[in-house]
Amino acid sequence: MYDDDLNALSRRSVLGMGGVLAMLPLLEACGGASEGAGNTLVVAISIEPTTLTSAITSAGGGQLVSPKIFDGLLTYSADLKPEPGLAQAWNVSDDKRTLTLNLRPGVKWHDGKPFTSADVAYSALSIWSKYHSRGRMTFARLVAVDTPDPLTAVLRFSDPAPYALSALASFESQVVPRHVYEGRDVLSNPANNAPIGTGPFRFVEWQRGQFIRLERNRDYWDKGKPALDGVIFRVIGESAANAAALETGEIQFTNGIAPGDIARVSKLPDIVRDDRNFALPTAGMGLEFNLDVPKLRDVRVRRAVAHAIDPDFILKHILFGNGVIDRSPISSVYKDFHSEDVPLYPFDPERAKALLDEAGLKPDAKGARLSFTLDPTPSGERSIKLAEYIRSALARVGIRVELRSQDFATFVKRIYTDRDFEVALSGGQMGPDPVIGTQRFYWSKSFKPGVAFSNGAHYHNPALDRALEAAQVEPDIEKRRAYYAEFQRIAQTDLPRIPLYTTSGSIFSGRRLSRLPDTAEGFYGNFADLKFN
Repeated sequence: MYDDDLNALSRRSVLGMGGVLAMLPLLEACGGASEGAGNTLVVAISIEPTTLTSAITSAGGGQLVSPKIFDGLLTYSADLKPEPGLAQAWNVSDDKRTLTLNLRPGVKWHDGKPFTSADVAYSALSIWSKYHSRGRMTFARLVAVDTPDPLTAVLRFSDPAPYALSALASFESQVVPRHVYEGRDVLSNPANNAPIGTGPFRFVEWQRGQFIRLERNRDYWDKGKPALDGVIFRVIGESAANAAALETGEIQFTNGIAPGDIARVSKLPDIVRDDRNFALPTAGMGLEFNLDVPKLRDVRVRRAVAHAIDPDFILKHILFGNGVIDRSPISSVYKDFHSEDVPLYPFDPERAKALLDEAGLKPDAKGARLSFTLDPTPSGERSIKLAEYIRSALARVGIRVELRSQDFATFVKRIYTDRDFEVALSGGQMGPDPVIGTQRFYWSKSFKPGVAFSNGAHYHNPALDRALEAAQVEPDIEKRRAYYAEFQRIAQTDLPRIPLYTTSGSIFSGRRLSRLPDTAEGFYGNFADLKFN
């Protein structure tokens, strides 16, 4: 079986660098290479995480891995209703200022220490509100966490926080062990990359550039789970490699099949395709301008870029129909707060040229009016193809674009710490509530060098800030909608970021693997229920 599989992969020339050979000793130790490596699931990841602890970052690479190690305070049904997790019951006060969590008894950290309300208080006050790009918004008004006993945590906000109950999934607001973090520098703590969690799987090892290995937590609080002996996350950088590895059985689960391979892989008899739109992993992609760069400050330039991009081309040839084109900061996927009453920028290259003329950017002898460097998020083939299309589309209106590629960690540092960029293709979860997802890309107070996937544009509009801040604390749903409609009008007028699309993508798995539970988390869930049939 190994020889046949390796020959097949070699013919495709996709795994490269001896990736399969490097994995064989590990797979043999787990009970075999194919068919799930015995009772261990092998998952392909396209982006290597920057850390394995999502409490300190919203970077997408770790959000697939980390929730298997850490359980969330709550889980969420497919329609985003909260369900028990580490908190088995909860109560929100009438004024929406107090959230009481009754924690599950008998939960232990992977090092054997008890999980308590002190861990919740420390995580909320010392980590989520300081280091997490969305948590800094969600918990900006958190003033205290009372711990009257080890199994009760009372979160107290200075103003109404109608969104807080939606923000307690594992990948979003992850509780870390206080005894491991307190008194140490958070960002350099070794536990970020060798985490101690409460979840169904324990961290074993991380071989950079190759794999992350987890094993079954035999002391897991949910008796009889997990069904798997472990999970191996293989780092496979190329989308085409995922398809080949899935075909040969070297992996059994991936959400990283290249768009061009989806139709072919979907027809394979031993492969199952899952197109469910899981609410929490659904993410938006946008074109973000660094407004600290003088040549990008003229709104006519940004509007010209928007008019030069054909959304129908993106939907058909980049997304292959699997996604929703965005024309507003809050995607139509999030129906509660999406507004259609915004300035629109339909595909119109001639209008784009006229706007550039108005901005004083006349074509030179070679037809070039403006140039900038574009940094696409290194998240697989789709991001690269989108960047290549944008380069081609903008060339037609006289904007010369140079593409720059880098690994994920370098991209994050360049955009959000060093700010050494002009325009970036960046994305992230935009829901389930605008405070949690969308706000961070536009609110001036979310700009902080070093905090990833926040206000990379360094955009500041006091009127927009007022609308966002009013919506944050407004308990009345209709009034919140009105504030968010105003926010969307202002954002699309100023256009610091061009919304492009929202999608959760397709999941592909081997036929022997059970189906993911029908929850909002989808592949960001803890995999405790997955098993081989």
